[in-house]
Amino acid sequence: MTGNPEKDVVQQMHNGIRCGQLPPLAWQKSRRSNPSGNCVELARLPDGGIAVRNSRDPEGPVLIYTFEEIAAFVAGARDGDFDNLVVAS
Repeated sequence: MTGNPEKDVVQQMHNGIRCGQLPPLAWQKSRRSNPSGNCVELARLPDGGIAVRNSRDPEGPVLIYTFEEIAAFVAGARDGDFDNLVVAS
């Protein structure tokens, strides 16, 4: 522990950490989200990483990714790499 609460939280961040254990974050969702708000939300972490949560469980577990991991995912989504997952069968 460093004695700095924000730095201590950043050092302890891991996949599955509860949202309430993170410092206050500015969560955002896609403007394409449906009106009921069932969507994925993302927030930038103090260390530059990206937190991902389910809007239906805002205090639930969070997945933590590096900026580079999220950038690769977004690029793949733009390129259509995941289109087969969202096409109705």
